[in-house]
Amino acid sequence: MDQTLLRDDTWADLRGEVAKLCAQFPGEYWRKLDAERGYPTAFVTALTEAGYLAALIPEEYGGAGLPLSGAAAILEEIQAQGGNGAACHAQMYIMGTILRHGSPEQKAKYLPEIAAGRLRLQAFGVTEPTSGTDTTSLRTTARKEGDRYIVNGQKVWTSRAEHSDLMLLLARTTARDQVAKKTEGLSTFIVDMKAVLGKGLTIRPIRTMMNHNSCEVFFDNMEIPAENLLGVEGRGFRYILDGMNAERILIAAECIGDAKWFTERSVSYAKDRNVFNRPIGQNQGVQFPIARAYAQWRAAELMVKDACEKFEAGINCGAEANMAKMLAAEASWAAAEACVQTHGGFGFAEEYDIERKFRETRLYQVAPISTNLVLSYIAEHVLGLPRSY
Repeated sequence: MDQTLLRDDTWADLRGEVAKLCAQFPGEYWRKLDAERGYPTAFVTALTEAGYLAALIPEEYGGAGLPLSGAAAILEEIQAQGGNGAACHAQMYIMGTILRHGSPEQKAKYLPEIAAGRLRLQAFGVTEPTSGTDTTSLRTTARKEGDRYIVNGQKVWTSRAEHSDLMLLLARTTARDQVAKKTEGLSTFIVDMKAVLGKGLTIRPIRTMMNHNSCEVFFDNMEIPAENLLGVEGRGFRYILDGMNAERILIAAECIGDAKWFTERSVSYAKDRNVFNRPIGQNQGVQFPIARAYAQWRAAELMVKDACEKFEAGINCGAEANMAKMLAAEASWAAAEACVQTHGGFGFAEEYDIERKFRETRLYQVAPISTNLVLSYIAEHVLGLPRSY
């Protein structure tokens, strides 16, 4: 495969350095973690020490101050090297809410510590069992009493909650029937999870088909200092929306990395595997799915680039971010399907890493937003069709 087609020269040096770091964590490392459902502490530590997880934090707070495309290149390369950036990718986009809406005191307190790796901001407390993607219907409440907020409720699919020091939490501070718009009355908080664990905060892991460190969390009269409120009370929904475009673009980049990994594996195996005295890659039935998946992710790659450019220019990129995420997720799944089919039975063998990556990349057609909701967004906000929900 022509490697000149697979790299954006803008970040070639950065990709090269990330690839060197990833080489220290080969397939055996990830397979062992997958078997025991372990957290890649050593890998996350290495990324932190190299400064990659602080890519989007401004230099004044100890970060690299890269644009979103730089962060996308980092995460894409991790996936392309066979790793799993999901263990820590949230740190890149969650901190943006603090950066954009935090007070000077909050930014000075948290961002340097996050950049240095002394604090992990990996947990994003938004989704709930009864509301799912209908965020404005969440039931977790935060009631102000003096200099504290008292939180009660539950979150689900709060990934990495067991491995994070801080959580960005969205809770309702004004009842839904007391606000003019359903998007009002929601507030965002920084939660010091170590301080409240066992004191109003309970974490329960959820075992899933892939090693994603997902959890459900319960709040029982959990206390948060009022100073941990981000921005203005009642405007939290707007604050997290700011970060969702970045989240979708970065995860789209990860899907492109997955697609590259699958395609490179498919091409290599199809050239080397001989059946009936000929390489299987000579057969169009093997070639065509690989080629089609390649075309899909190359097209999705352009959408990711377009979304990054608009985000960096401060242009509304909701449509591009959503399309990039949907198209890249579908492309990575197509590449995964082709890879398994090309390898036949060996595609199911753990030692080839294909079945692990196959499970991991399937997630992104569901999370952080499902394909159907992306299509609904495009229909309403791009095509002007009536709202469907």
